[in-house]
Amino acid sequence: MLREFFARPGSILEIGGGTGQHAVHFARALPHLNWQSTDLAEHLPGIRLWIAEANLPNLPAPLELDVCRDPWPIERADGAFSANTAHIMAWTAVESLFRGIGRALEPGGAFCLYGPFNYGGRYTSPSNAEFDRWLRRRDPASGVRDFDDLDRLARANGLRLLRDCPMPVNNRTLVWVKRRDSDG
Repeated sequence: MLREFFARPGSILEIGGGTGQHAVHFARALPHLNWQSTDLAEHLPGIRLWIAEANLPNLPAPLELDVCRDPWPIERADGAFSANTAHIMAWTAVESLFRGIGRALEPGGAFCLYGPFNYGGRYTSPSNAEFDRWLRRRDPASGVRDFDDLDRLARANGLRLLRDCPMPVNNRTLVWVKRRDSDG
């Protein structure tokens, strides 16, 4: 699916690289892209191991990124990707994520956000409702986010919804594109 939104050569900013396995997979599958993984400092050693083992020319060392701290280590990117992050961040961090994407993303660039989402305040499945309860027991500031709230953040930061893609296991990929001046 990412091939469609990241079709042209360029740089992709991955936010919340986790273990590094997504970065390796996507950099290998999309060799026309420079895939820049980022995460909090405590996750970088694991990402470095995955990247070193893969030894791909389009996969540089990961960078430390706390979305709530400015400046970000990447000032500009042709696209951005984040998987399974919005529901484990506090809402203030989600707001910072969208502000940072709005600043860093080149006009016309896509931001793909993967994970579980609610619609109209409702869960899309019983498993997502149970997952949300588990998340909130673990950290009351986390939880499955509502699409409308995320879309409001996106619009406030210069992005417009391009597509809402269903994915396996009750997940979605939301794709926003950075408006160009001519988009109004």
